[in-house]
Amino acid sequence: MKALLIALGLALSSSCVLAQHTDKETQEDIKRHRAMAAAHEGAAKCLEAGKGEKVCMAELQVACKGLAIGKYCGMRHAH
Repeated sequence: MKALLIALGLALSSSCVLAQHTDKETQEDIKRHRAMAAAHEGAAKCLEAGKGEKVCMAELQVACKGLAIGKYCGMRHAH
């Protein structure tokens, strides 16, 4: 069992090394994170304005199209 865990750990750590980004990819990630943050800030302001969760989530989905995986723009929280 211990040998299996060690092998799994080595496999995971080596796959992380292969997943390193180039400078260009890192800059693209930074832009995406900032765009997602702006979309979420817009959703918060929408809710503050009293527009309702359905309207605000629809606006968030439009703002996040193509930025993140899933309909919650890469972030989902419990209700």
